[in-house]
Amino acid sequence: MAIRNIREIGEEVLTKKCKMVTEMTPRTRELIEDMLDTMYEANGVGLAAPQVGILKRIVVIDTTGEDPHILINPRIVESSGEQTGQEGCLSVPGKTGQVTRPNYVKAVALDVNMKEYELEGTELLARAICHELDHLEGHLYVEKAEGPLQDTVMEDEEEE
Repeated sequence: MAIRNIREIGEEVLTKKCKMVTEMTPRTRELIEDMLDTMYEANGVGLAAPQVGILKRIVVIDTTGEDPHILINPRIVESSGEQTGQEGCLSVPGKTGQVTRPNYVKAVALDVNMKEYELEGTELLARAICHELDHLEGHLYVEKAEGPLQDTVMEDEEEE
């Protein structure tokens, strides 16, 4: 288990487009494990490889804390509806912003065995898929935020 440093807004790696993953190597497997560990340690629901300084098209998402999704070379193939809500990012610590995203998303990706699969999500999962895939294109949610960012208020009860 290795916790990697999360890159923050202003760092150039977060503005770059990521490269496709063509094969599963031991280093790529280790990166995925480290990304999961890093995401859980930071209490996040998603993490993209550029957030730990690696320009590969890899995303990990877990909106329930029990069911991590690993998406390699993901792409959105269908979306519908609309939701507007507060969004934050591990690369933009202490801030949230109002962002409008699709309420339903279907993505196609490869799993850790490089087998294609579909992931469908609504509400938070749909938001997380869109948010993390934006990272792979070098975009942060702050570009889509409606109005100024707000400071995050952490409540003691939430920090168990």
